[in-house]
Amino acid sequence: MPRASRHDFHRRVSHRHAGGRRATGAVVLGGLALVAGCGGGGGGSAPPPVPPPFTSVTQVRVSQPATFTAGCDGVAATGTLYTGTTVEPSLALNPLAPSNLIAAWQQNRWSDGGSQGLNLAASFDGGMTWTLGSTAFSRCTGGNAANGGDYARASDVWLTFSSGAAYALALSFTGGILQPGSSSAMLVARSGDGGMTWSVPTTLIKDGATAFNDKGSITADPNNASYVYAVWDRLTGATGGPSYFAVTADGGSTWQAPRSIYDPGPQNQTLGNQIVVLPVTDVLVNIFTEIDNTGGAGTSQLRAVRSLDHGTTWSAPMTISSLTAVGSTDPHTGAAVRDGSGIPAMSVGPGGVIYVVWQDSRFSGGQRDGIAMSRSSDGGITWSTPVEVNADPSVQAFTPAIHVRADGVIGVTYYDLRNDTSAAALLTDCWLVTSSDGVTFRETHLSGPFDLDLAPNAQGLFLGDYEALTATATAFVPFYVQTDAGTAVASDAFVSFPPASAAGAAAGAGAVVRFEARPAPADATLTPETRRRVSEHLRLVLAQRRGRAG
Repeated sequence: MPRASRHDFHRRVSHRHAGGRRATGAVVLGGLALVAGCGGGGGGSAPPPVPPPFTSVTQVRVSQPATFTAGCDGVAATGTLYTGTTVEPSLALNPLAPSNLIAAWQQNRWSDGGSQGLNLAASFDGGMTWTLGSTAFSRCTGGNAANGGDYARASDVWLTFSSGAAYALALSFTGGILQPGSSSAMLVARSGDGGMTWSVPTTLIKDGATAFNDKGSITADPNNASYVYAVWDRLTGATGGPSYFAVTADGGSTWQAPRSIYDPGPQNQTLGNQIVVLPVTDVLVNIFTEIDNTGGAGTSQLRAVRSLDHGTTWSAPMTISSLTAVGSTDPHTGAAVRDGSGIPAMSVGPGGVIYVVWQDSRFSGGQRDGIAMSRSSDGGITWSTPVEVNADPSVQAFTPAIHVRADGVIGVTYYDLRNDTSAAALLTDCWLVTSSDGVTFRETHLSGPFDLDLAPNAQGLFLGDYEALTATATAFVPFYVQTDAGTAVASDAFVSFPPASAAGAAAGAGAVVRFEARPAPADATLTPETRRRVSEHLRLVLAQRRGRAG
């Protein structure tokens, strides 16, 4: 079907979910007037947001149109710049003041890697209103040679809160991966006022053309505010990518020199490194995807390494599960959806139980990806058999996020394509499933359907390699990207407020689906065709990572 027809259909769908009209100006949802932050790259008062036409729960747009100056990145373009796009959000909640949230995202995505800048935002009323800010992670947000932010692009922003400060980690870079004249760095900024203002970034590591730093995360130690941990993969050539680690033991005043903590070998690499810290015991567990290319086989697995001494020493790796994702595609055209299939998400619950979720095709015999979950009750040493936790197993589900509340209730968000019933648009929805025992789940619709065809194309339709989820004591707070209504490539980041009950149900919330988690088949041996598809998808994941940047 021609593109114009697809967009006409999308407008009809959006109009229907808007209740027959599109509002402008201030909007009242749940009895509260919603106001969002101002344009990207600065702070100040906020114009009222335009509400999305497809929402099932109270939803607030956090991102705003960027005010970057044309050509602010200072280099000749090498790809397509999608102005008006927001991708790959991060969210953190202040443990001392739960109404204080900080958010971050990539603004104005490039097709061949990274974005013009990273925007930051702070809320002090539980996410109902936001004020935007920034720091010098790239030239478009004020970076230059004097403040250490002299980079053309930025990506992979990650946030964490300690009991005394907030931290933002970014990948900042110029040029192609391992190309002459290129450079990449991991930069970290600190905020002592709940995210309203940010320090000049500190450079944890900087490399030229001989190595590339990629896909970082940052975790504050909940047991000791002096410690904050950063981890990422460092590509050291055409193959090879060990896990790198840096730590501060004085609340960000100084950082120890970064070093490798796990090297899978010269033909292999890690991806999606993230550290969780166990309560009381202060054990660190770094969880990641290991991609093995020895002999060209193309396999991957989820693995974990542990530290008992704030990262000074690390254990040998432990295997969580094989990873058999085949990736998501447009079922009408076969076009790739760049999803989170190489990036696990994880959270620690009461008693130190670790939960991890990821995309996996094992539940459908390699036909499509679902959302797999496994848990460890012994600090990451042994792991349960994976179960599938997306509500509709008959459709593709992708890019999960997970958070476990203080009361032990598990929340998982993800996208799926169950409402994609016409070739007129790639209709996509966002969902939340919750469980108090990891066995019985209930599903809440967060948003959609929206047209994923209107996402920027970064070697696949791209909302982000990850989305975000946190929680207050009694309610989950998802933060995710969806495309905008209309016909232009455009997207924004939204925080939403699903029902606060553990079951995820409340009056007026719509139908609630209850289902049991589905265990992996007894014989999960992959067929040769599935192995081929898994290997082919891994090559695509590597191309996405090494084609330029995340």
